[in-house]
Amino acid sequence: MSLSRYFAATAAAALIISAPAFAGSGSPKGNIVAAASASPDFKTLVTAVKAAKLTDTLAGKGPFTVFAPTNDAFAKLDSGTVENLLKPENRDQLAKILTYHVVAGEVTAAALVQQIQAGGGSAKLTTVEGSQLTAKLDGDKVILVDENNRTATVTKTDLMQSNGIIHVIDTVVLPG
Repeated sequence: MSLSRYFAATAAAALIISAPAFAGSGSPKGNIVAAASASPDFKTLVTAVKAAKLTDTLAGKGPFTVFAPTNDAFAKLDSGTVENLLKPENRDQLAKILTYHVVAGEVTAAALVQQIQAGGGSAKLTTVEGSQLTAKLDGDKVILVDENNRTATVTKTDLMQSNGIIHVIDTVVLPG
């Protein structure tokens, strides 16, 4: 079995296994914001999206691909970082970080693996924020590398929503 077929099969299995834990997975029923809001795993992300005043944008037509950090991913940041970013005076910085997790268009797990293979082992993704994330494979896992060389592992894939796709990540990525 080729690596891309293996990853696609693994991604499909992860989606099936994770579907009950994530509202809105499977057939698109709602938008990205509604799905994240319905999941207890994304309370911090939803709070941040609201504080950055990005709710209407991310609930809009899209399509978007969102690499969504979990509550545990935000908890990995230095103590006080999230609280500081949520302050109104830091809204622009928070919006920059959040839009660094978003790519215009729909990029499925299988398409991302194809891009990585076509790129000789890595793929550059231009984020809505304007900077790049690098996607690589580590065995059967997709790893994102930010401009600060921080890495995040994609833990769940292809959570289809009416306005795009959510891929869950275990670490917050940060623009340079």
